[in-house]
Amino acid sequence: MCEKIITIKNCRIEDSKSIKIEKIDWTFEKGQAWLIIGPNGGGKADFLNAISGKLKIIPNDSTKDSIFSNKYENSVEIVSLERAASLIEEERLNDESEYIEGGVDIGRTGRVFLAEAIFGSKIKKNAPLPEEAKNLETFPQVKLCGIEKILDRGLKYMSTGEIRRTLLCRALISGKKLLILSDPFAGLDVESRKILLEFFDTITKKQLNKKDFLGFPHIILGMERYNEIPDAISHVLEFFDGNISFSGLKSEYEKIYNERNLEKEKSRKSNREKFESTLNTIQSETFFLQTQKEKNCEILIEMNNVNVGWGDNQVLVDLNWKLKAGEHWLIRGPNGSGKTTFLELITGDNMQVFSNDIKIFGARRGSGETIWDIKRRLGIVSYRLHVEYRMVGSTTLENVIISGFRDSIGLYEAATDVEKSTAKKWLELGGFSGREKETFNSISYGEQRAILILRAAVKCPPLLILDEPCHGLDENYRQKILDLLEIVAQSGTTTMLHVTHDPTEVLDCEKNILEFHPKSTPMYQIICR
Repeated sequence: MCEKIITIKNCRIEDSKSIKIEKIDWTFEKGQAWLIIGPNGGGKADFLNAISGKLKIIPNDSTKDSIFSNKYENSVEIVSLERAASLIEEERLNDESEYIEGGVDIGRTGRVFLAEAIFGSKIKKNAPLPEEAKNLETFPQVKLCGIEKILDRGLKYMSTGEIRRTLLCRALISGKKLLILSDPFAGLDVESRKILLEFFDTITKKQLNKKDFLGFPHIILGMERYNEIPDAISHVLEFFDGNISFSGLKSEYEKIYNERNLEKEKSRKSNREKFESTLNTIQSETFFLQTQKEKNCEILIEMNNVNVGWGDNQVLVDLNWKLKAGEHWLIRGPNGSGKTTFLELITGDNMQVFSNDIKIFGARRGSGETIWDIKRRLGIVSYRLHVEYRMVGSTTLENVIISGFRDSIGLYEAATDVEKSTAKKWLELGGFSGREKETFNSISYGEQRAILILRAAVKCPPLLILDEPCHGLDENYRQKILDLLEIVAQSGTTTMLHVTHDPTEVLDCEKNILEFHPKSTPMYQIICR
């Protein structure tokens, strides 16, 4: 008989307010490798949060027909986009820069964050580190995750991919017996994805041989999309609309998945045409609310010999680059190569813009324009924006969309009837019909990202900045968003800068590429395709 790790029979999942999933029957046995999948808001995230202990799993009746047991209930660690966002929120809330001479509080470093996992308790700010923490570079988990060189960097200064790898390393170092990886490839560059795939396959195979186990954790993998699935996956559990829609062998699931894709491909063209027609109607009806009617500069952005760095860490060196109206650019490069820093020079979120020769919409930064003069002509989707919106998470979806017209995080003045009507139309376009009064933090991470994309596009800005916009999106949302971006690009009114590590997300309109190479000279390359 196989050893059972988790048994759930006739149970429900709930939080303090409501039932999330009414009935679950599922068993995880030793030797199995499970993939948990499903569309945004379908129940997958609730299930993973319940397994990690963040939500309750409760028997539906008191008889032996309802069972919940988890062999590692008190030894679970989750690595997810939400966990990464929560970590950055925590660091920002604890920022004491305004009280420090020099005005920079780097917060917890990667070294301190990992040391806290090793010793099981918080380390006071500026307290001496235990001796073991001083040698973290030698730990195999640190080397496996490739974070040796960023251990002494503040968590809030790490890129999205670096944060994800640091969280993974912490989970491994913690010694927890059950590791939940939720959408672990999001934000990772090609090399990091390869390392993570090999890591998953290696550990899963070791689980099959008790002699090889040596303390490696059991792993449950959660994914928004069925792509880059590790070879070691043996079983799939799929959620849809708050219910289990499939539970069984990976080989059986793949048959169903392929059949679905054939049907989707047949209807994609007509769906896109309908989507494009609706979008064009909305844009024409709300033209007076948009910023595209303003006279645009021919050169939107100009950077001359730009240098950005912190201490000995040079992120951008002698960068010369121009963005012309109507030229759509793909920005790519490995984690930590400077992509987000580059975008933050444009959005005004990096103060080193004032010490460099950078012109935005024809005016040099620091020549008298305000940040609002610039953001009025920008639409932005980024990890930073997502974190900031989670900190005002009681904002309704309607008001999130309307805030795109106001360039604010949240909404602090009453919306007009026209803005409310427009927001409703955009929510319907994005598949959120009838949900305008739901709050931002009440929906899944992927749905939050979709809402922020709609917010960025709502005013048809002259410049749309997209930093990994498809993070956390399921296959349906992802395709809809990519189609939306293509249609926006074809309109001729908005120019796009798009960061992505996923080659399947590159748009046909992106004929120009700015590629960063942190370990070479020069540190960047301009490519036309």
